[in-house]
Amino acid sequence: MIHMIPRVPDPALRRLTRTLYGYAFLSDLVLLYPLYVVFFADTGLSVGQISSLFVLWSAAGILFEVPSGAWADVVSRRLLLCLAPLVTAAGYALWVLLPSYPAFAVGFLLWGAGGALVSGALEALVWTELDRLGAAGRYARVLGRARTAGVLGVVLSGVLAGPVLAAGGYPVVGAASVLACLLAATVAARFPEHRAAPVAGESAAPDDGDLGWWETLRAGVAQVHTRPAVRSAVLLVAVVAADWGALDEYIPLLALDTGVGARAVPLLLLLLWAGVTVGGLLAPAGERLGGRGYGALLGLVGVALAGGALLRHPAGFVLLAVAFGAAQLATVLADARLQARITGDSRATVTSLAGMATDLLIIGTYTAYGLLATAVGNAVAFAVTAGPYLLLALVLLRRRRRPAAVPVGVAVPGST
Repeated sequence: MIHMIPRVPDPALRRLTRTLYGYAFLSDLVLLYPLYVVFFADTGLSVGQISSLFVLWSAAGILFEVPSGAWADVVSRRLLLCLAPLVTAAGYALWVLLPSYPAFAVGFLLWGAGGALVSGALEALVWTELDRLGAAGRYARVLGRARTAGVLGVVLSGVLAGPVLAAGGYPVVGAASVLACLLAATVAARFPEHRAAPVAGESAAPDDGDLGWWETLRAGVAQVHTRPAVRSAVLLVAVVAADWGALDEYIPLLALDTGVGARAVPLLLLLLWAGVTVGGLLAPAGERLGGRGYGALLGLVGVALAGGALLRHPAGFVLLAVAFGAAQLATVLADARLQARITGDSRATVTSLAGMATDLLIIGTYTAYGLLATAVGNAVAFAVTAGPYLLLALVLLRRRRRPAAVPVGVAVPGST
């Protein structure tokens, strides 16, 4: 008897991916993104107060990240994806209706909570649905394209923010941002969701079955604690995502240090976002990288970050664009590796643990960068902060070469 490999149902796959790309695009089509620091300064906040808001934002992500991940494993992940932009929209509305430090602080708490609701739930839902369709191997390319859709949303918001601000001021910018969030919530309602049941004849793992919130949380933590392959994948996601995620906030300062005027800064930022876009689209090719190839990719990130910053010239932003594109690709591949190694019903919880670790490292990066930049300037601070990529690259490159490359997104037999 000939066994045919089941073909992925095209309509089902298209519904999932189109919904995901639309959700990612609308979630980042927030006109307040390129303006909120300027908004805070125009309201009268000092640099110290603005920095404290960033720390509060990251702390909120850490506080809500893992509990919301466990919640996503217990209730509907689609429901959480609908709620997330609504919570964030409430924060944006509060900013423009009551512009003050307390309102900004509460807004960042809501923004952090909204981000935590998405983190873990989105990746878990997409992986589970792709796996149900027999297309788990497409996860990296689908996630890469979703990240690209988000980047396009950020770019468009940067293009529209100035004209909208000139036409209606911060209230209209805030209203447009809230509208984008409401549209994202509407799109999220179209996500398919099918929770997998244990396969007949297989014994359920300790984290399988109909567990409550607390049991699911414990099962996810236990999986990271007891399984080295999962733990290493969680740490890889955190290290790869944290550095460039934190450095992104300081790019405008680095641009000004090159001698360009304030009007040229958005153009340099667009160059970086173009690099990020290309990096996300290269995920299918990146899946063919083995461990040493992945190490070389991280080495490229570190060298291009340091080199682009130390040039102290606008031309250095070409190297920075390469670095950010490679970092985006490395982040997508690291997430694919993590999803391939997670088992059981605690997928969102484990993914949220990676998100929490990322937020902790981001806070550390903020602190280290602030001290370094104060002492030696932005360029040197950028170069030093790129160090973890070079160290991790050296570790991976020194490992014994395997007989054949193993795709990053595919679980290696015996590695779980």
